[in-house]
Amino acid sequence: MADQLIRATAAQGGIRVVGVITTKLTEVARQRHNLSYVATAALGRTMSAGLLLASSMKRPESRVNIRVKGDGPLGGILIDAGLDGTVRGYVDNPAIELPLNRQGKLDVGGAVGQDGYVYVVRDVGYGYPYSSTVELVSGEIGEDLTYYLATSEQTPSALILGVFVGAQGVEAAGGLLLQVLPKAAEDPALVATLESRLATLTGFTPLLRENKTLPQIFENLVGDMGLEIFPETQLVRFNCPCSEDRMLGALKLLGQEELADMIAKDNGAEVTCHFCNQVYNANSDQLSQLIEDLELAKSSS
Repeated sequence: MADQLIRATAAQGGIRVVGVITTKLTEVARQRHNLSYVATAALGRTMSAGLLLASSMKRPESRVNIRVKGDGPLGGILIDAGLDGTVRGYVDNPAIELPLNRQGKLDVGGAVGQDGYVYVVRDVGYGYPYSSTVELVSGEIGEDLTYYLATSEQTPSALILGVFVGAQGVEAAGGLLLQVLPKAAEDPALVATLESRLATLTGFTPLLRENKTLPQIFENLVGDMGLEIFPETQLVRFNCPCSEDRMLGALKLLGQEELADMIAKDNGAEVTCHFCNQVYNANSDQLSQLIEDLELAKSSS
């Protein structure tokens, strides 16, 4: 099944439902960063969450950054997701592994830690980005971002995320976001019904591994609440806009002295993109050209 995002509403527009499948893009991230099982789950959940949060934005260039920083051995997680369906991300310590938790699942909470924060930045495409920080609740990502939505955006929400990693790689990954909008939140019976149904879910990836489609999952949850699934299916993918030109632009910021030192000591430079782990090499001629460009800019200013 292709990686995709589908939107829907229920209860006459009072409930917003968004689902995303990120199996292939999470496997791309696993391979690019050589991630452990638990690091794959942590990054995969956060990338799914980023795509779900970005799905409500308006302008095509809108993006969401999520930074999760806890006191666990994984260190930090940083992802960048856009309304255009692209996402990228990395973790500080990709090789760490932990025993399964008491439920027999990958211990994402233990890897992330419970003492720390979630930092969310929404770039709506114009003006200054909006940012908000909340404390970690469990380190499991879904609960932490649900708390963020309730406190910072004041929207009652349920965010269900999952990644299943097998011996051959990622077998299922994705997430589900349900939000109760203000007019529906005033109906306690509707909210109670939705909460009880969500409580019956044992996870998101078991549904994918049963070959359930996103429309089928929506139908099982809120099919009797006036479900309306939007006709557009958006494809999502791991994508990083890094390039050799951007790498050279970043090196230029180091200044003439640092660039000259790189030529003298290493006869070039090697730069690795944190987001996608792509390695770029700049030879001495390229660095010399950057120095000439800086000298020309200085003389013309």
